[in-house]
Amino acid sequence: MDDVATLTPAIELARANPVRIPNESAEYRAARTALLAEEIELRRHIERVAAQRRALPPGGPVIGDYRFEGEEGEVDLAGLFRDKPTLVVYSYMFGPQRERPCPMCTNLLGAWEGNALDIDQRLSLAVVARSPLDKLLAWKRERGWKNLRLYTDLTGDYSRDYFGVLPDGSEVSAFNVFSRRDGTIRHFWSAEMADETVDPGQDPRGAPDPAPLWMVLDSTPEGRPPDWYPKLDY
Repeated sequence: MDDVATLTPAIELARANPVRIPNESAEYRAARTALLAEEIELRRHIERVAAQRRALPPGGPVIGDYRFEGEEGEVDLAGLFRDKPTLVVYSYMFGPQRERPCPMCTNLLGAWEGNALDIDQRLSLAVVARSPLDKLLAWKRERGWKNLRLYTDLTGDYSRDYFGVLPDGSEVSAFNVFSRRDGTIRHFWSAEMADETVDPGQDPRGAPDPAPLWMVLDSTPEGRPPDWYPKLDY
């Protein structure tokens, strides 16, 4: 991204915005212009954070013998990459103790299902859970998912090492990115915003939030409800 000093000030861009909504008041337009300037600054900050993420030094090499089973059979972590240099693994809260999976994870993955083929053009996306494969595939059919690749963590080692399972045995969702360069698989980045990083009055969540649901709700007068969560069925 260009150096911040070379960018046109956000308020100037906002003031040049030609959009005017029918019947809006001068008070509304002034407030909306101020908000637009903040939205432009947010976009710029998101890009700065993404650039800082891309510039991370090499992460730790992956040395565990992780085993997974998917629709194509048993694979190791290298097999999850397929022919791509980058692998994204989402740890799905759907362990063997659950009859049905986490609704929040399911909401997120339902949205990713619609983008999975596009994502696959750039990288490999795998969803890992600890329930047996037949249970995962039955759920995939029930949800009508066609493009997400679901795998069972055969030993649970991956889930324990990469924070899909906490030391006390409880499940959490986890989002990990791995790279394969020059034959070496390394951890690149993981979502680390959890209970310890939460602000008062908020649920733990990443930024940007990976679930489109919340972006839509955040755009409304009611905002993100503090006591509502998606369900598996309505």
